[in-house]
Amino acid sequence: MSRIGRRPIELPAGVMVAVSPGHVQVNGPLGKLSQSVPLRMEIEKTDSEIVVKRPTDRGEDRALHGLTRTLIANMVEGVTKGFEKHLEIQGVGYRAQLKGADLELAMGFSHPVLVKPRDGISFEVPTPTQIVVRGIDKQMVGQTAAEVRKVRPPEPYKGKGIRYRDEQVRRKVGKRA
Repeated sequence: MSRIGRRPIELPAGVMVAVSPGHVQVNGPLGKLSQSVPLRMEIEKTDSEIVVKRPTDRGEDRALHGLTRTLIANMVEGVTKGFEKHLEIQGVGYRAQLKGADLELAMGFSHPVLVKPRDGISFEVPTPTQIVVRGIDKQMVGQTAAEVRKVRPPEPYKGKGIRYRDEQVRRKVGKRA
């Protein structure tokens, strides 16, 4: 039994949801998101909540049930609160700064690396060693944060590079004399 799929999605005040076959659109205070959903899933909308139902108990339908409910719940949360990912930079001389809306990274290369934000994504640099990626689309925030991290992923010997805030980097022992 899917425990996630059966939970109703509470709609906060100011959030409008439009459901059409195979498509859901959510409008809120922070913006507008739309998502294609499987046609077989039934989406019932009342005034204060949305319930997703599945047609059968086959394995594929059970998997799509939880997925559809989670996609809609993430859209509702995105247009009300938004999402953010925190990155940390470790290493001597490694730093980040904003150039307009773009993120400029000095990561030990012979040139600075410029990362342009996608539509709906914004960067914030509270300190030169911290980066915050913000947006209303959870998938796009995660993808953008992964692309920034990919510029210089943390290496296992000294731990230098860009990592997520709570990421644990497994360290290796170097050469021994």
